[in-house]
Amino acid sequence: MPATAAGPRAAVVAGYDDSDSARLAVRWAARRAAAVKRPLEVVHAWVWPVFTSNLGPVGGVAGSGLRHAAETIRDSGAAIARAAAPGLTVTARMLPGLPAQVLQDAARGAALLVVGRRGLGGVLGRIAGSVCADLAASAPCPLMVVRRLTLPGQPVTAAIDADPARTAVVAQAAALAAATGTGLEILHVAPERGARRAGDAFLADAVAEARCLAPGLDVTGALIPGRHVARELSAAAAGADVLVLGTHHRGTGPGNTVSAVLNQAPCNVLIIRKDPCAPGG
Repeated sequence: MPATAAGPRAAVVAGYDDSDSARLAVRWAARRAAAVKRPLEVVHAWVWPVFTSNLGPVGGVAGSGLRHAAETIRDSGAAIARAAAPGLTVTARMLPGLPAQVLQDAARGAALLVVGRRGLGGVLGRIAGSVCADLAASAPCPLMVVRRLTLPGQPVTAAIDADPARTAVVAQAAALAAATGTGLEILHVAPERGARRAGDAFLADAVAEARCLAPGLDVTGALIPGRHVARELSAAAAGADVLVLGTHHRGTGPGNTVSAVLNQAPCNVLIIRKDPCAPGG
């Protein structure tokens, strides 16, 4: 993560809800924050005030109540982060509201927002909706969706299309690959023969741009024929550590391709908002 509009000391923000997926995400976020010398902020979305006002302790039962339970979750997230990256500056916050909105607000001005692939389960999860899908459309900074811890030596893969704003995707992918000491593979999925010829041209431009941004980085490009973009990208990224892609959808959802990749990709996914109003991260 380069120091861009978010500022050189902008925090990495990690969502935490005490699920296995969130624990993994906090560990990943802590190690990434330490590697790029940024502070980490662990945020727990305290959902119960949305549904009830009975938040205090149960009479005569020490350490009880929904507030106390939420504080315990918040503190456990911070403890996991400190154990994963000793010496890292870690703060923890507990904010009332549904997870997607809480994390969207908490990530304003952040360098990166990190969440687990799966969080709130059961009935509450269905009420809260898909946090990943919501944040893919609304996060004000780059969004990392974590499935697993970093795999040393595995490349970063970037997916680009013909949108001129692909520069943001290439820049973030090149910075991540350079920081982790791995290679970068840039992919473009083209369904038609004519589109493939055009794709070759801007794929070559993207490879040249990445090499310029990160001199010495091993950068390759591949044009993939196919009509099912998400499926082709997910298959091509099977050996990647991170798949980086952009979304410029301005509606209430992240777009079909991004949603499908979030469901199908076997690796971590970094989503770059290609909205000119969004920070570059």
